Amino acid sequence: MNYNCLIIDDETDLSRMTQEYFEMFGVTCAVAATSDECLSFLEENTADIFLLDINLGNESGFALCKQLREKYDTPILFISARQSDDDVLVALNIGGDDYIKKPYTLSVLLAKVKVQLKLGGASAQASDEIFTIDSATMSCTVEGKNVQLKSKEFQLLSCLYSHRNTIVTKEQLFNEVWGDSFYSDSTLNVHIRRLREKIESDPNEPRFIKTVWGTGYILETH
Repeated sequence: MNYNCLIIDDETDLSRMTQEYFEMFGVTCAVAATSDECLSFLEENTADIFLLDINLGNESGFALCKQLREKYDTPILFISARQSDDDVLVALNIGGDDYIKKPYTLSVLLAKVKVQLKLGGASAQASDEIFTIDSATMSCTVEGKNVQLKSKEFQLLSCLYSHRNTIVTKEQLFNEVWGDSFYSDSTLNVHIRRLREKIESDPNEPRFIKTVWGTGYILETH
């Protein structure tokens, strides 16, 4: 059976409350409290999004994320009470697509999940002489080369593309890509670096995604 969302969190009361709230709005949801429960669930079921806590009792959500990334491209949204930038950077660098700090607001969490679901199910396509962006597959074509992106990478590139050939400030990117959550410059830098590694022939000398020091970035497509 396919579910929209799988919550992997040892705080079972919070997981059940989140599950009930999501299902009130038509988002099907399953829960697992441990790594083993998660992996057993996925032997017979699928999910469109993983919500993953870092602390799973005596287990590590980071370790589980690495396992999941070996088999799945499914978006992974970390949900954690851990507040440090180091935890955020580790989560994003090992394959996480977003980091949501506890205590979270159910309506905000649901909105983020719905954004991911829309990205996975939309069929709109934007094209340019150099770029083709396909939201149905969260991919882009750069000078004839197809590049598969993760959900947050795709949102970031889509934002830059919608303002292509003009400067996009860091504040704009935070507002349009991350919404009302607070993120540091280091979070943005990680995602920009990932994008460059995928679309630039030389990420250290980018041709497309240029840094405008002290201001933001510009996607140059001409």
